Amino acid sequence: MVMDEHSNVTLLKEIAELLNEETDMKRMLDGAVWKLLNGSNFESAWIFFINEKGKHQLVTHANLPPALQRNDCRHLQKGGCWCVKRYHDGDLEKASNIIACQRIENSIAANALDHGGITHHATVPLQSGEEKFGLLNIAAPDTVRFSKDELALLESVAFQIGSAIKRIGLTKQEQEMALVKERNRLARDLHDSVNQLLFSVTLTARGGIEMSEEENVQGTFRDIQHLTQEALNEMRALIWQLRPKGLESGLLEAIQAYGEMLGLTLELKVTGVIQLPSRTEETLFRIAQEALNNIRKHSGVSEAQLFLTVTSSDVLMVIKDEGRGFIVDERLQLPSIGVQSMRDRAKAEGGTVDWSSEIGRGTEILVRIPY
Repeated sequence: MVMDEHSNVTLLKEIAELLNEETDMKRMLDGAVWKLLNGSNFESAWIFFINEKGKHQLVTHANLPPALQRNDCRHLQKGGCWCVKRYHDGDLEKASNIIACQRIENSIAANALDHGGITHHATVPLQSGEEKFGLLNIAAPDTVRFSKDELALLESVAFQIGSAIKRIGLTKQEQEMALVKERNRLARDLHDSVNQLLFSVTLTARGGIEMSEEENVQGTFRDIQHLTQEALNEMRALIWQLRPKGLESGLLEAIQAYGEMLGLTLELKVTGVIQLPSRTEETLFRIAQEALNNIRKHSGVSEAQLFLTVTSSDVLMVIKDEGRGFIVDERLQLPSIGVQSMRDRAKAEGGTVDWSSEIGRGTEILVRIPY
């Protein structure tokens, strides 16, 4: 296909319309790269997101040759390459032809007959203003270098995609802020209404015990006081889950304060420097909340240990108790102890949750989350 200026303008307009309409990041990127391939001389494309530490993630790809697709795009997923290094070093400012690509070379070496004639690619950074998100790479069979016009088209598409990524990110931030505000409002309402009513019932029951001389009546009031106190503890835990007070002072302080609120003594041990993204901190806090709730409700003990190890790529959290324990059976659902909830939270951040337990020997929860 021979591209002229009119065709490029039409293609850019179509891509812009798609990017402006789409609000889901994955669908937006998939649609953009396929529309780029269908309207240009490029035949294959893939996009890396790259974080501050230079770690890359393959987020979408289109029409890759078998050598690059094999084993879940292993050669694109693993290892290093020149374009990612140049991006991380700040040396990649515009669309460029890449003379040698280690990923493509490795894929050809492993699958010589399946590379579809693709031996080189061009790359361009995805950015919005000074904020960078990753790389858009394109390739075509038997093509070593792309023309200035093709690189200019690539830069225009990358600018549009970068702006769309920024827009979706801002929209997501606004949604998260709205969710936090709503959670805070609900927490305030629960504290000001239901929490206060329960507290009043406990005081009333205590007064009933002191005012009555009949043992049966006193026993009834004691039962009411006990049940209401339990409900009050549950309500306070729920309010904490909606609005984690103290998290702004640090993850460990918040977890320890929550444990104290539940009546648990928590021993903390830390390895590494805790400098985690706020989203990772909240995920760890929510998982720790669930684990501590389980200890209070099911373990029969009031002491626990928390070990936190922070490395350059991930964080490991272990929560242990020496309580009753339970029988681990992967075939069974365990909703009462919240294992699935913890797993879902960790999975949303690309992490994992595992556990081990024996009757009479306690429970150990192991959480690993990359950041």
